[in-house]
Amino acid sequence: MHIRVHDTVEVQAGDDRGVRAKVLSVDRAAGKLVVEGVNRAYKHVRRSQRNPQGGRLSKEMPIQLANVLLVCERCGAATRTGARYLRDGSKERFCRKCGEGLGQVAPPRAAYASR
Repeated sequence: MHIRVHDTVEVQAGDDRGVRAKVLSVDRAAGKLVVEGVNRAYKHVRRSQRNPQGGRLSKEMPIQLANVLLVCERCGAATRTGARYLRDGSKERFCRKCGEGLGQVAPPRAAYASR
């Protein structure tokens, strides 16, 4: 999975298509993520000490990973990502449109270091 918390993504499908927002959490096992302000639903809450007013609480619900694309910081486009090994043997994700590195995925390994 090439999307992490605090990445900016663009929603590609659903009611919120075209919205660009920050990722709040990622569930790798289910292949879902929660995006800020996207896929909001009402949760009815009973009055309690924690929530003295009670009523309807609007919260973000998870969406499928396949319905979002990562936004590249350099080119500003929603793009697919790839993975490649660097000279020191570390693995990074990169933008498929402009080739910009988007952060390290795995630490350096001697087996993948170029000589």
